[in-house]
Amino acid sequence: MKQFQYIRPSTQQSVIAALSQPGTKIIAGGSNLVDLMKHGVMTPDKLVDINKLPLRTITPIKNGLHIGALALNSQVAEDKQVMEKFPLLSQALNAGASAQLRNMATVGGNMMQRTRCPYFYDIALPCNKRNPGSGCGALEGFNRMHAIFGMSDKCIAVHPSDMAVAMTALDATVIIAGKKGERRLPFGEFHRLPGDTPQLDNNLAKDELIVAVEIPTNNYAAHSYYLKVRDRASYAFALVSVAAALDIDNGTIRSARLAMGGVAHKPWRLTAAEKALVGKPATAASFEQAAQLAMQGAKAFKDNAFKLKLAPATIVEALTHAAGLV
Repeated sequence: MKQFQYIRPSTQQSVIAALSQPGTKIIAGGSNLVDLMKHGVMTPDKLVDINKLPLRTITPIKNGLHIGALALNSQVAEDKQVMEKFPLLSQALNAGASAQLRNMATVGGNMMQRTRCPYFYDIALPCNKRNPGSGCGALEGFNRMHAIFGMSDKCIAVHPSDMAVAMTALDATVIIAGKKGERRLPFGEFHRLPGDTPQLDNNLAKDELIVAVEIPTNNYAAHSYYLKVRDRASYAFALVSVAAALDIDNGTIRSARLAMGGVAHKPWRLTAAEKALVGKPATAASFEQAAQLAMQGAKAFKDNAFKLKLAPATIVEALTHAAGLV
């Protein structure tokens, strides 16, 4: 591992000032960054430990819930307010990693984690995300875990987070601090599709810091479900995952929220399927129609064609569970 400097500022302003220096990265729980450093994928000159910042609280706000960026994944998953009002988030976090990792990983770190594509992790292989211009080894290589939506000829990797899928479905907002003050960004706009710049995972500027996520109050607590399909029940990344939330009145869907993981470079929001469900009965037929609509534009590669069948089946099952039909 490359040698690096380590500092632990106690103020947000100090952290932001440090981030303006080249080769500087933030560390909180370190559950992803340390692995990347061990593999030589990321080689920062300086690490800025932000654990002294007061960003761990989970507090109710007007019309929602405020979750600090340093709140642990386990803390959020087990929080009474989250479990009662936003059970979809609790389910996603509990599906996302081992208990040991949940006790270290933070909300902000979860958002910033990088793809687990093997071509990204192996510095001997071509990867435009790690080394722009070197090519995408997954395009013609082993691509079983890779994207079926939103990919480009530069990158077909997927985002690994389960938490981010639920946050996207719940219309969360990211609060970001920088030298010019704070700005707010819809969670669905935080992460990026690869396009021609796959090395850019998100829309966070180099000298900005995630300080919190806020989730607006909704009517989905009674009918929400996070379904993660993976190769093994223990800690594993999603082949396909679905965050489904429904507002149902007398058997009719008043509104719906759907997002998928394991299928794109960012959490994949299914807005067309959501709109199609409004006003429909909460039945298997409605869910099948929505799932087929959700798959428009999907494209498979040689090893992941199974996702074209797995994804709509997972959508239907997640909606069926959310509606309480099983």
